[in-house]
Amino acid sequence: MNNRIAKVIEETAPKRKVGKNAFQAFLIGGLFCFFAQLIIEILLMLNLEKELAGNVGIAIMVFLGALLTGLGVYDRIGQYAGAGTIVPITGFANSMASSALESKSEGLVLGILANMFKLAGSVIAAGVVSAFIVSSLIYLFRGIF
Repeated sequence: MNNRIAKVIEETAPKRKVGKNAFQAFLIGGLFCFFAQLIIEILLMLNLEKELAGNVGIAIMVFLGALLTGLGVYDRIGQYAGAGTIVPITGFANSMASSALESKSEGLVLGILANMFKLAGSVIAAGVVSAFIVSSLIYLFRGIF
């Protein structure tokens, strides 16, 4: 009985286009990164210091990710590109803005501010913990490397 059910599911399930999906994710993710690098290069041409240009470029990408999410454009890009939209900075901005938009009816504090960090909180915690571990290892083994 279970074999028959598994066979029917296998026959009726839509076939995934892995190659096409991977190419689209690579293309869109690469375009996001290219656009971010273009912003940084423009800021460098405006005589900003390298570190400052990088920080401002990241802030611009976060703003654009949140803006595109608010306008509903980021979701349409995500339907086409899939995992290509999870480029760290814009994907993080998207997760924060999406959570805020979904919970805006619950109020400012208990809705937007409380729910905005549900998904992003784990990302922040993982970043802090991994930064602590890496910096501790570098400190402990600084004479070896």
